[in-house]
Amino acid sequence: MTDPAQSPLPVERFDYDLPPELIAQQPAEPRDSARLLVVSRETGSLEDRVFRDLPDILQPGDLIVINDTRVIPARMIARRESGGRVEFLLLARRPDGSWSSLARPARRLRLGETLALVGHDDAGTSGTVVVTGREEELVIVTFSDESAIERVGRVPLPPYIRDATSDPERYQTVYNRQAGSAAAPTAGLHFTPAVMDRCRQRGIEFATVTLHVGLDTFQPIKTEDARDHLIHSEWFDVPSATLAAVAKATRESRRVVAVGTTSVRTLESVAEAIHSADTAVEPIAGATRLYITPGYQYRVVDVMLTNFHLPRTTLLLLVSAFAGESLTRAAYLHAITEQYRFYSFGDAMLIV
Repeated sequence: MTDPAQSPLPVERFDYDLPPELIAQQPAEPRDSARLLVVSRETGSLEDRVFRDLPDILQPGDLIVINDTRVIPARMIARRESGGRVEFLLLARRPDGSWSSLARPARRLRLGETLALVGHDDAGTSGTVVVTGREEELVIVTFSDESAIERVGRVPLPPYIRDATSDPERYQTVYNRQAGSAAAPTAGLHFTPAVMDRCRQRGIEFATVTLHVGLDTFQPIKTEDARDHLIHSEWFDVPSATLAAVAKATRESRRVVAVGTTSVRTLESVAEAIHSADTAVEPIAGATRLYITPGYQYRVVDVMLTNFHLPRTTLLLLVSAFAGESLTRAAYLHAITEQYRFYSFGDAMLIV
């Protein structure tokens, strides 16, 4: 019998047409007024709710796992000696202090070339950046002074958002702590302190992980067989308290609710440690290249909270692996018909 996890997976199965007007250009205000589509894996039902209803939808004893990463001002503008402008998008800090980055244009950049960092309004220079290497489609860069990132960098909104939000903090979760992401863990953007307090009042717990969002958030799958796609690594950190809390919830048959695909990948990357955890566990940090596609057997996550993702992306495959392709397709069709708002600033889906 053919293993479904190894059989061909045509990427066209994860395509869909979205009316452009459903791409959210601004976040919901207030945050918890976003719509929430509740999807039941057991019955296949689809229920239209509002995010502030979340504490009433979840169950006492549930453990919500959130990603406390913070988006850095990763979009940088630099000028070559010739006067040409280059845009860098910082993706990950490397162990030696250099950065993996996308660059546009990248082809003409020379190894060893020094560029002057400029503000986005070209108002003078602020340090330099040196091209020190290449890695597939990425360039490796080093800054003369890393504080320039905060001075001249901007939070990198996705390219489909044409209207930049006036408040960069609206592209951050209210619980962000650890700087390092090139994009926000968008499912968490809907939480407010009030929603979190109401969850706790109902006996719902929280635990944190960190995963710094990298290249695959921006990359569509370009191979015909989605299994041939090469996923890039992303750095994560799971504190010992979180490992212990998730292990305890699992032993007690309480549900683990992962907020966003980043929390999902982090938890599933340390599933072995969670299932073997005792009362005293060591934190786990490292890089994950876990690529979740239909056929994957989830080992930790019981409930998933996620936004609506672009077609032909690893994120949509991850959701389809959890909910099933047919139910995911039905949920997206329902969301389009009911005019939900899509992508980073859009509405959310809770798969229970």
